Amino acid sequence: MPNAVPASNLFDRRELLATTVGSLGLSMVLPGLDSLAAAHRGPKRPRSLITLWLAGGPSQLETWDPHPHTSIGGPETAIPTRLPGLEISSLYPRTADVIQELTVIRSLISKEGDHARGLYLAKTGYRPDPTLTHPALGAILAKELWDDAIEIPQHISLGGGPVPARGGFLGTEFDAFKVYEPGRGLQNLRASVQGTRQQRRLAGLDVVTRAFQRQRPVAKNRTQHQLIIRRARSMMESQQLEAFKIENESKKTREAYGDSRFGRGCLVARRLVQQGVRAVEVTLPGWDSHVDNFTGHRTQAKVLDPALSALIRDLRENDLLASTILLVIGEFGRTPTINPLDGRDHWPSGFSCLVGGGGLARSRVVGQTDPEGKKNKPVNPIQLTDLFATILQQMGVASDKEVITPIGRPMAYCAGTPLKQLL
Repeated sequence: MPNAVPASNLFDRRELLATTVGSLGLSMVLPGLDSLAAAHRGPKRPRSLITLWLAGGPSQLETWDPHPHTSIGGPETAIPTRLPGLEISSLYPRTADVIQELTVIRSLISKEGDHARGLYLAKTGYRPDPTLTHPALGAILAKELWDDAIEIPQHISLGGGPVPARGGFLGTEFDAFKVYEPGRGLQNLRASVQGTRQQRRLAGLDVVTRAFQRQRPVAKNRTQHQLIIRRARSMMESQQLEAFKIENESKKTREAYGDSRFGRGCLVARRLVQQGVRAVEVTLPGWDSHVDNFTGHRTQAKVLDPALSALIRDLRENDLLASTILLVIGEFGRTPTINPLDGRDHWPSGFSCLVGGGGLARSRVVGQTDPEGKKNKPVNPIQLTDLFATILQQMGVASDKEVITPIGRPMAYCAGTPLKQLL
């Protein structure tokens, strides 16, 4: 092939590009730069998605589906909420005051009970396939609802935790832009030199770019060399970067979210969708409670309860709730039975999530589980794929749209069917 690029040449060229770009202050920007967009939002505000990812599998019994005073209920009690008839775990008093803005689904089911496989299904709507990688929900939204006015990433992952959402067969340019310490701003976005020295470096980068374009035209298109540089420079100069900072928020607002990485992430998520970002994921790790489940969930609730309730209030007060879908979910739930280590094990056969906003139904409870834990199937079981199809449709994306994968295989974004009870 006349345009084939030897591996050694590609390696040398990548090293040179990384060195040159790093000297310009772009090193932290390059991953996921095709996830860039933004917009002035008009009277009809485009919809965004915020996913609060509870990594490890939260127990439905210690969150949104308690069964106190039963053989499976454990030591926690339940409290009433603003939604008449709905009780949730007593660990969530602040969320109880605003949960009527959302819908509680108590009958989710998954076909995967392993962490890695369950995570893959819960982020993509598909079970793992060795022949391809499916895109996460946020990646689909970033591609389909692209907005050229945005200069910061359109698909963003905030906080630590395993496996941020990926672009899959849509391309790595739709991988979530990762920010590990939300609320601290972004690092390495300022050039290390200024003035004439900076201009010389930019001129040198232009020389490299033109030479690469002449000698490797096929590789240039494949690596999106110029696109990455252009968008990186645009992002460096953008006022929209202020969305990543929380210093200008009032002390009262910051304290409401809680002084935690997750709390700061939820506040940044609100600022990002306010700016126009399409999909934001905030991760709270630590839910894998095979041992000492109850102490673990008390610890987690001290972080999740203030952050979640503050986010719901903040979205509502900033007129963002009607245009922002909020999804609170993990890869599966926890067993009704309590193991000898005072823990609960993996349970994909009837777990809970919260979803609402963005015009979805509110103040509803969908499905129910057996208070005695003897039935492996809940009432009105909801497949994860159907939940995904519902969110895509509500966001204005055809869930059954087929795209051609890099291996030439047609693949629908989602194999599920939108849920009428949520629309």
